[in-house]
Amino acid sequence: MLENITERIKTLPPLPKSFHDINAICSDPNGTINQLAKVIETDPMLVANLLKVANSPLYSFRREIKSVLQAISLFGMSTTRALTTDISIKKLLNVDIEPYGISPEDFVQISGLQSRLMREWYEKVDKKKVDTLFLAALLQETGKILIADEIVKNDEVTPFKSDIETAVNIAQVEKSFVGTTTAKITAKIFEHWGFDETMVEAIEYADNIEDAPENIRDYSVALKIVKTAIPMNAPLSERSVTIALGMIQKEGFNESHFADAVETIIENF
Repeated sequence: MLENITERIKTLPPLPKSFHDINAICSDPNGTINQLAKVIETDPMLVANLLKVANSPLYSFRREIKSVLQAISLFGMSTTRALTTDISIKKLLNVDIEPYGISPEDFVQISGLQSRLMREWYEKVDKKKVDTLFLAALLQETGKILIADEIVKNDEVTPFKSDIETAVNIAQVEKSFVGTTTAKITAKIFEHWGFDETMVEAIEYADNIEDAPENIRDYSVALKIVKTAIPMNAPLSERSVTIALGMIQKEGFNESHFADAVETIIENF
């Protein structure tokens, strides 16, 4: 199965022009929100999904967001870039996550919860790393789309779903069925597309932190903690949050910063 997934990654189509245009504007010190809005408005799917995210309970804006320009003004250019990247990728990969026992809508929501928790938490830890970690948290479960596809093709949905339902460590279940984990597959996908090396490596080592390069370890630890608190099979459950808090304590982070961030997310979940 691993060979099949690897070969599929090699044949993935390029990301759409709008993705590259958005990145160019956001990377340009002179780029403006008006320029960004004009690019996004050329893609009706991006517009619809960005406004859907902006009006979701997760962000709790005080008024209805009716325009792309209004959404960008509230999110900021960095977060807008992350959100539109996620939208473009999920459309391109045609999400079907049924072997994990959740719907495509659940998958999008959980990815959003992970990224939102990351921002709430890491704003109090290291603001310089927030933008990279927000995008990485939003995208880190992408590999599940390809793993789910292989599980379907091999007619293993029932046993896989049964194991996932009760799993404390989803990565171990994935490895037993396909020989690898979401973290490894996701990293290969974004390496194929030429994403930032720090983000790619941060995702790659999130399931085996002990092997992470020293300059990457903090990023991978943060990603691991967030997806432990918000796993696909039990997002923000008492068990999941307790395990994540144990990791927080082990790594020497401020427990109250993480607990406060979790509480904020739960209030809007």
